[in-house]
Amino acid sequence: MSYHKYGFEPAFVERVKMKIKNPEIKERVKMILQGVTKYDLQDRAKVRRFVGMIGKALGERLTDRQVDHMVNFVIAQKIDPNNTFHLIKLWGMFR
Repeated sequence: MSYHKYGFEPAFVERVKMKIKNPEIKERVKMILQGVTKYDLQDRAKVRRFVGMIGKALGERLTDRQVDHMVNFVIAQKIDPNNTFHLIKLWGMFR
């Protein structure tokens, strides 16, 4: 998996995936990311803020190192939330 090279622990990814399956938590995360643009996802400060908010919504205590890994991952993916191919690629990465 490509997220491994960014320092994500498989147990952490599995835990987050299970939490996201909860419809209430999923809706909270969707609300946080509503209206986010590809430019927002290339801005380190904004991505750091999104990661913090999503971590709280998931009930995860994130270390500074984990946050850095996530920020680096998001920026490296060059995600465009309006591009279906990008979303499918991410979905496949974390299924």
